[in-house]
Amino acid sequence: MKSIYSLCLVTGAAGAVGSIVGQIAKIKGCRVIGFAGSDDKVEWLEKDLGFDKAINYKTSDVASALKEAAPKGVDCYFDNVGGEISSVIISQMNMFGRVALCGSISSYNEDASKMPKASILQPSIVFKQLKLEGFIVSRWFDRWHEAFAEIVQWIHEGKLVVREHVTEGFDNIYDAFIGMLAGENTGKAVVKV
Repeated sequence: MKSIYSLCLVTGAAGAVGSIVGQIAKIKGCRVIGFAGSDDKVEWLEKDLGFDKAINYKTSDVASALKEAAPKGVDCYFDNVGGEISSVIISQMNMFGRVALCGSISSYNEDASKMPKASILQPSIVFKQLKLEGFIVSRWFDRWHEAFAEIVQWIHEGKLVVREHVTEGFDNIYDAFIGMLAGENTGKAVVKV
């Protein structure tokens, strides 16, 4: 199956959403690059999930690493984090590229009054004629049954790998939530009570 996009990039790639998005992009025929925040997550993405490349954004120069991994640019970007890393990625998008804006974890704790009014992204968005679209899963509620059927089939076929980061005990819900926001989980963060 040939994708209309040859290269897809996913941030927050080792999380619950990003890990599934990257694997679906692979199933659909894309070359996939993922960004994650630890070497263990990078290894998991490449070795267990089959990402073509994963980059630790905490230890790499993001712009240089992306230019090396995607010398012909990025066609499709699934953004889970926003912020500086997204500015770098969007500046390396190809003409008519598409961006799905799903999350903005980098700014969840930011003071909105101190965020810059102007954006370095605007010239890249305008001159490359990019399509950016917000993505909230509830918009597609009427099609969930289609997605679940396909996802379950891919899991049974071994094409899609799922992982849970389990925290034990109801008393640890707060720590599990804060840990998830800090990127301590790999895969879906759940609390076992």
